[in-house]
Amino acid sequence: MFADDDPRLSQLLEGIVRLASGDLSSRIEVSPARDELDAIIMGTNLLAEDLQIIYEELEQRVQVRTQLLHEAHLEMQKMAMQDPLTGLANRSALIEALRTALEARTAAGGEPADEGPAILLMDLDAFKSINDSLGHTAGDQVLVTVGERLRTAVRAADVVARLGGDEFAIVMPSASADQAAIVAHRILAALTEPIELPGRSVRCGASIGLSVGSEGHSPEDMLMEADVAMYASKAEGQNRLHRFEPALLLMRRLRSQLVDDLRAAIKDDALTLYYQPVVELATGRIEGVEALVRWNHPTRGFIMPDEFIPLAEEAGLISELGLWVLRTAVRQLRAWIDACLLDSTFSVRVNISATDLQSLQFIEDVRNVLQETGVRPDQVVLELTEVAIVKGNELDRYSLGGLRGLGVGIEIDDFGTGYSSISYLRRLPVDRVKVDRTLITGLETDPSQPALVAAVLQLVRACGLEAVWEGVETAEQAEILRGLGCRSAQGYYFSRPVPPDQIPQLLADQQESANQ
Repeated sequence: MFADDDPRLSQLLEGIVRLASGDLSSRIEVSPARDELDAIIMGTNLLAEDLQIIYEELEQRVQVRTQLLHEAHLEMQKMAMQDPLTGLANRSALIEALRTALEARTAAGGEPADEGPAILLMDLDAFKSINDSLGHTAGDQVLVTVGERLRTAVRAADVVARLGGDEFAIVMPSASADQAAIVAHRILAALTEPIELPGRSVRCGASIGLSVGSEGHSPEDMLMEADVAMYASKAEGQNRLHRFEPALLLMRRLRSQLVDDLRAAIKDDALTLYYQPVVELATGRIEGVEALVRWNHPTRGFIMPDEFIPLAEEAGLISELGLWVLRTAVRQLRAWIDACLLDSTFSVRVNISATDLQSLQFIEDVRNVLQETGVRPDQVVLELTEVAIVKGNELDRYSLGGLRGLGVGIEIDDFGTGYSSISYLRRLPVDRVKVDRTLITGLETDPSQPALVAAVLQLVRACGLEAVWEGVETAEQAEILRGLGCRSAQGYYFSRPVPPDQIPQLLADQQESANQ
């Protein structure tokens, strides 16, 4: 037993209390006696040391874990504000930069008066065709290169962002319209330089819209204004800059109304098809027609396809429009067949879009139209532009194979203007090509042009295909093509596009000429 007056007892008790309260650094002094009480004191000290080591290890682990969590949080914040492909800011970061700049201007009392936060919103002009023809990997490389060039063209304080797709934006925290325009023109100049890709180089300009913020503007207001200005730039042509003007809002509303009108016209069968003959050169026989859509707007009159077809593409109506054209054209063909106006080889050509190739439903739509009308599949020819058909996408090739399996003809339109190679054409389920009109320009006046036409014809036939030569406008052009052995042609020399009720007369005139 221990003596009640042994001071070590109180020291031991105090040490245990300190230990229990979390004070692991203090120790109880051991006496020279080295008795049982000292043994307890030494054990208590050892326990305190062990607890201190454990505590320090735990504290270190907590610090490491806290640091890791902090770094992960910073990385998540970075990811939330950064475009993963280009490393540029994303839409969220852009909005935040605009908001900060607008708040700073408000805090400064709107000074200087001729400056404010500015935004340049840009859309690449030729990106879709590059992406479609060369593939997404090449498209991504173009986007990365564009991002790098934007960084070098802007000022140090400016924020460069990719909003998605081929749309980029630059926030200038403080700039006048003239200063922003200078940066915009530097960007346009930088983008005129070719972009080097494996095995080739491409060029990709941009359309830019400019908005300068003022009192009462929100980030969303500025983005909307820049977007309106950007579409005004696109309407004017490639590599343009347009500053926002209030009058552009009216144009945007009119465009929006036109989209609504087009949607209604498709739904209500308010569009019209005209038909342009395709002629057999050796005999003058009309072997088929191409269906061309026309729109007679109730208040604006005739609207050219060059205006409303791009509008349909932008508004996501191109597939609806294409199906309407297909169904209407094949029904008209059925009506001509029932009226005994045609021979069994007569065909109707219908243009389809790259969007249609991306939809498996389109194959079923074609099948349903054929079943509904009872028209033989080989009397329907689907025309696709060269750029659309050489996209290289697996789904596109599957769709082409599916359409060919239905028995319909497949024709490449505008042949000679895209990126296809003869070896690639041989692998596609294609029947014929329609040679672009530019290849017969100057056929009567340029001595070298007939040789070029003959070479193209030889290459096409080497692939087991036939060619239709479009854009024939004179008898001399038709005669030269016939002399070179070209089989079929189309153009104003034979007939302009006409409404369906004029086709019977054209067929009758052709028959009369053949009988003479």
